[in-house]
Amino acid sequence: MRWKLKPLPELHEIQALQDAGIKSEILASLFLQRNIRDFEAARDFCNPDLSALHDPYLMRDMNVAVNRVLQALNQNERILVFGDYDVDGTTAVSLMYTYLATKTTSVSHYIPDRYTEGYGVSKRGIDFAADNDFTLIIALDCGIKSVELVAYAKTLGIDFIICDHHLPGAIIPDAVAVLDPKRADCAYPYKELCGCGVGFKLVQAVERKLENDTDFVWSLLDFVAIAIAADIVPLTGENRILAHFGLELINRDCRVGLKALKQKSKKKVLDLEDLVFVFAPRINAAGRINLGRDAVELMIETDEQVAQSFADAIESYNETRREFDQKTTLEALEQIRKNKEEEAPATVVFNAHWNKGVIGIVASRLIETHYRPTLVFTKSNGVYAASGRSVAGFDLYQALEACQHHLVQFGGHTFAAGMTILPENYTEFKKAFNAVVRELRAPETLEPEIEIDMEIDIQRVSDNLVANYSRLGPFGPAHMKPVFLSKNVRIAASARTVGKDKSHLSFELELDDQRKITAIAFKQGSRVDEASGSVDVVYTINYNEFRDVRKLQLIVIDFRKSV
Repeated sequence: MRWKLKPLPELHEIQALQDAGIKSEILASLFLQRNIRDFEAARDFCNPDLSALHDPYLMRDMNVAVNRVLQALNQNERILVFGDYDVDGTTAVSLMYTYLATKTTSVSHYIPDRYTEGYGVSKRGIDFAADNDFTLIIALDCGIKSVELVAYAKTLGIDFIICDHHLPGAIIPDAVAVLDPKRADCAYPYKELCGCGVGFKLVQAVERKLENDTDFVWSLLDFVAIAIAADIVPLTGENRILAHFGLELINRDCRVGLKALKQKSKKKVLDLEDLVFVFAPRINAAGRINLGRDAVELMIETDEQVAQSFADAIESYNETRREFDQKTTLEALEQIRKNKEEEAPATVVFNAHWNKGVIGIVASRLIETHYRPTLVFTKSNGVYAASGRSVAGFDLYQALEACQHHLVQFGGHTFAAGMTILPENYTEFKKAFNAVVRELRAPETLEPEIEIDMEIDIQRVSDNLVANYSRLGPFGPAHMKPVFLSKNVRIAASARTVGKDKSHLSFELELDDQRKITAIAFKQGSRVDEASGSVDVVYTINYNEFRDVRKLQLIVIDFRKSV
């Protein structure tokens, strides 16, 4: 792993911020590294304000969408809320259903089956709507490329409102309204909303048209925060405001269904990382192992006992998902070894029996061992289906575009994508994809790089330091938690492997003569023999909570013997 130390701001800039009121030198430096250059901007950044959200009517088609929703409500039309089976889709459906259920009893929700219908708007879903007299479908986190299916729905007398955030194709579907800030003809100022965020803007716009107060609108932000965390969208601009208030809501007044998930964290106060590592895998597990609608039923449930039963079922799905994930990862690594593809430009593996619900997770796992763009294929409904993951600095979507003549369909973005291919085209596609990766991948992306905010003396690690930089939170993509480097740090006690599979590394570091701190290095258990003496260590800081005791600990990203 390459270590890249960010340049420190000029001393006079740091001093100016300190003189203005930001007393901590470290905090002043962190502000400047994030291009927050004066006290007023720093104050505003640390105090997100819902009034700073953009006008939802700046989004293309918003007025048309609002009028169509109100028409449906006024005429008691049946409305079907349709969404993808991942976290963004199921939270978006939960949000929209929760909102519309306060206006009408003629609303229902639909999540496609991952295995029989696949991703996005499905013909089966449209046929279900037609068979049950739904005249309006609100599609969330999907639909932007469903040109033919939206046209098909129109022949059945069903209107579509699309709330999506993925890149459009050459043709925009002929829906009543297509809300997508990434449309080339959309002037909405912030382009990085998740699907749930776009759905939220529609709700916000409807309530404004009705001239209602905003309290109920803000009460839906817990759904948006979970989607933002799980969908790995940039934590900038509106996303940061929405995540801040959504997370605050989860910690203050958690709705019944989410409370059942929150208990799995064993923490009283959650941050966005907890939403990523506790909430997201469980919500996703419903669609991976059983049906995504189970996650929606959990999130919209208002009865505690019923919610707990849904949570227990989803916990069981998550355990099964873990088993599939581990087994598939081992089989994929063995396939790479047998095929002698350890040095290939890309990882492309296939097994007809792998579970389609875990291949995306497995692709991420394989990158931990073989750091390169990765596609994991399985057989599904007569074709080969894959999930892909990329590495920093490599645009997976661009690479797939270059190979699209081999594919039936594909979609996604820079770091993640899904695709299908005819079995007879797999071998040629694999060759072509490896060739494209070899051509496009820059040399500096061949090994992982960790960006370090600054080097500090290990003695400066304290509750006060964390309290200071926590004012910059919540953290996420494009606004990551500060990463520190400390050199010549003494390991105080023998390192040991921990975790069910002994894959993690735990040791104590000396802060000074009196204080020690626990450090945990995830997925680095094989390095146990290196963890002795004095080391240079790259880390973030968090709190570990155990039996109501809250202690600082270091999350070690990498370490080396000091020289």
